Amino acid sequence: MTARSFAAPGRPHRLDVLIAGGGLLGGLLLWAMNLHGGPAHLGLPPSLTLVALTTMSVAELMRRTAPMAALALAVPALALDICAGTLVATVLMFTDVVYAVVLYGPAHAARRIPLHSVLVTVLAAIALTALWPNPQVVMAIIGIALVTIAPAWTGIIIRNHRDAAQAAQLRAEQITLLAERDRTQAVAGERARMARELHDMVANHLSAIAIHSTAAQAIDDPSATREALGVIRENSVQGLAEMRRLIGLLRDPKTAGGDEEPAATPRLEGLDALIDQARTSGGSSGLTFVLEDDRSPDGPGAGPGPAAPVELAAYRIVQESLTNALKHAAPGEVRVRLAHDRGGALTVTVRSPFADRPGPRAPGSGAGLVGMRERTALLGGAFEAGPESGPAGRVWLVRAALPAAEEEEQR
Repeated sequence: MTARSFAAPGRPHRLDVLIAGGGLLGGLLLWAMNLHGGPAHLGLPPSLTLVALTTMSVAELMRRTAPMAALALAVPALALDICAGTLVATVLMFTDVVYAVVLYGPAHAARRIPLHSVLVTVLAAIALTALWPNPQVVMAIIGIALVTIAPAWTGIIIRNHRDAAQAAQLRAEQITLLAERDRTQAVAGERARMARELHDMVANHLSAIAIHSTAAQAIDDPSATREALGVIRENSVQGLAEMRRLIGLLRDPKTAGGDEEPAATPRLEGLDALIDQARTSGGSSGLTFVLEDDRSPDGPGAGPGPAAPVELAAYRIVQESLTNALKHAAPGEVRVRLAHDRGGALTVTVRSPFADRPGPRAPGSGAGLVGMRERTALLGGAFEAGPESGPAGRVWLVRAALPAAEEEEQR
């Protein structure tokens, strides 16, 4: 027992007060009616049973707040009660104290007291059998077992059920917290994915609109103005169409296209149209665009083609790189190259003339490189972007290495 076990008890529980009061009144009633359980022993006066009764009542007050201290009072009180004549109320309160110590006491007491109760009963049975060769010894042994073993093992059974219920509740709370954390992470991931898709779909069209509207304001030429307005209208219509598709997919992917399936995600076969659109948007800025597809059907990446996530990421990286070129690149050639490296990974390389200008042709959100890097990282690929010196001068290089179809399917 530790010093903490015998610390000053706190305020007794209301139920403990009722139990202690009821036991004390019941014992006094039995004493007044001269209903003792047996004769006094060792020459002790029967009035000492009242001392044992009062002590046991005090122990009952501490059964929940200081169970070990209650047991320390209850054991000598029971011994005194048995020697002085035995009141049934005192014995019953002792069984409740044993039960409470196992149920509310420290873990080591809950483990030891049931075993000690069995040991005490066995030793008492051996001693009574040796000292009192009478058939009534069986009833005495049963009485001892009811006072010691029964309350102790009842307490340990209830304590085990209580601990199991608390553990189950704790596990349920942990599972709930983990589920909430997973939900929060899933929502955050989905919001980031939606932000990337929205940026990549709309930024290209809005950049072209901003560039051509600026040119239309600066050039006093009706034909150039009409051409710029045509480009603006085309990009506006395409941007609205893609925005409408994205909103439809967000509302209900199954009904976004009416009775048909939702619009397919962009594929690498659509890069030609993307390059043509960039040529139209960047012609007034002196930009030319070239697509170089070096993917070999017999190369290391040959097969049914890249997985859908890889193909979408490659398309979006090219789209965002072209948008950045329209906003930042100096007049010259923008070259887009697709190839497979030795390990079969799909590499996307975009080179554009580097312009040391104070600001872009059109404003941007600054999230383009972040989105490309996130797309590549989600697939386990490698991404790099920055200025580089080349034979034709400084260029802005964007390079992404995306895993092959087989590797993506294993993830």
